[in-house]
Order: sequence, then structure tokens, then C-alpha cells
Amino acid sequence: MKWNKYTLTTTTEAVDLISYTLGEMGIEGIEIEDKIPLTEDEKKQMFIDILPELGPDDGKAFVSFYIEPEEDHEDTIIRVQEAVKDLQDFVDVGEATIVKSETADEDWMNNWKKYWKPFKVDEKIIIKPTWETLENTETDTLVVELDPGTSFGTGMHHTTRLCITQLKKYLKPEHKLLDVGCGSGILSIIGLMLGIKEAAATDIDPHAVEATIENAGVNHLDMDKYTVMCGDIITDAAFRADIGKEYFDIVVANILADVIIPLSAVIKETMKPGALFISSGIIDMKENAVREALLDNGFEIVEVTRSGEWVSFTARKPL
Repeated sequence: MKWNKYTLTTTTEAVDLISYTLGEMGIEGIEIEDKIPLTEDEKKQMFIDILPELGPDDGKAFVSFYIEPEEDHEDTIIRVQEAVKDLQDFVDVGEATIVKSETADEDWMNNWKKYWKPFKVDEKIIIKPTWETLENTETDTLVVELDPGTSFGTGMHHTTRLCITQLKKYLKPEHKLLDVGCGSGILSIIGLMLGIKEAAATDIDPHAVEATIENAGVNHLDMDKYTVMCGDIITDAAFRADIGKEYFDIVVANILADVIIPLSAVIKETMKPGALFISSGIIDMKENAVREALLDNGFEIVEVTRSGEWVSFTARKPL
């Protein structure tokens, strides 16, 4: 099947905001090209020895996304153009022109894999694509196998790292963890691999649920300790009840600010008194809105952490 590819010419400064905005619009499979060289730490984290010559950084970036042929392209492109125009108040979006081309499934659904290499989340956690091999890892290093598909996250993004850091800080062996909007399942899978008692993962996308179950399998998890469910935890009270009333010690949600805000109004139903709610996927311009939602819904904010333009809240349900 052929796909329509749309490439937006913008600036490296605007890439994070534009990617965030496209995600809020439901556009998946985003591809970013720029000439920003990796830092020495990033090279070490990604186990890359030889990098292509990029040329001098000209501040220009290209954000590409893909739309199925039968979808309403004109309406989508108009919405993208309007959304990018609205960002001009916050960041230089550059040309903001969009060019259309056509590509086949195999061009973008598989070719991206050759650019994704094993990388370190920190000194003790390595995330490795299932098709790569690792040599000479230390015995106390946690190696997580992952096949994220095209949309569900590799763990490299700032927001995922923020969540993993907080999970490592607060998780205890007796804890039960809920991963909302699980994507590839990376957060709850890491929780179980760190030795917690039990985990559950939910997503509204059945493909994400399938990816999570597959990733649990390749990491040889005990599925008696892991429940993966498809449903809308925000609007479906029966689904929340099925997940468990006041059952979890920690809930983690690496989604988007505009999802975390309504989620904060209902997620306490699943949490034990004193349980923690770790949220990320929050661009800094949305920080205050998420903060207000957490406080309005009775949470105590324990910690705020940041990486780049992204923010994570760790909040506690009152006893």
C-alpha cells in the first residue's frame, strides 16, 4: 500500500513543540531530520561508532508524517498549518512549508530500524532493539528488549527517561504499578524487571496493547504478574473498576498534558491512599496547566523534574 508523506520545513528550535502538537492531533509515525550532531554522551548512550556526515548545522529541520490514502488529507494539512501558525507566538517556526510525496509501507515502517541502536537510559539500564545484539555488558546491568513498532516509543525521548528515573527512585519490591497509555509497555516492563510485585498496563490503542504483550514476551516476564488491557481509563468508569479500586501504589502516565489534565480527575480511584502519580509528556508551556489540575484534584506535588523542554510531576494522593 502507498502512503502519502508530508514534510514540514521548520527550525531545530521548533521541532519539539511541533512534534508535540502533531501528537496531540493524533498524527503518529513522525520522522525528524536535522544537522544537529550528537554529543559525546549521546554517542556513548547509543553505542554508535560511525556517524554519517551531516554538514554544518543550519538551524533547519524537517518533520515528516504519514497519512493513509483514504484519509481526508486536505483537512489534516489545513489543521497542521493552522496549528504551526499558532506556535509562532512561542517559537520561530521558520518556513513552515509542507511538501507532499508518496512512499510504500516498507519505506517507512521498516527502514527506520537501521537507525535505532541500543542505548543507555542510565549506567544500569540499557534498552536494546530486538534485532540488535550486545556484547560485554556488566552483570548488574538491566537489558530491556524492545520492538516499539512505528508509533509507540523507543524510550529515548526525554519524557520516558524522566519517568524511568522517577520509577527507579520510588518503586519498592512490594509495589503494584499501573502504566496508563502504555505504548510499547516500556515503563511497566522496566518496573517488573526491577522486581516489583505486580504491574498493569492500559492503552486506548489495541495495537499498543499488542506491542506491549509482545515486548513482555521477549523480556520473558511472568504474565501472572502482568495485566495488559485496552480501554479508555478517563471516560469509562467500568473500565477503571475492572483495573482495580484503590489498588496501585504507583501510577505512571507518559502521555500528553491535555490527556494528563482530565486523567488527574479520575486516576485517584485506582490508587491506594498515599500512592504516587508520576506524569510526563508535558511540554514546558503546559506545566502550569498540569500543576493546577493536579492541585485542583487533591494531589500533593512531591517533585517536579525537567529535561530539555519537558516536565515531569510526581504527585501523591492524600492518606
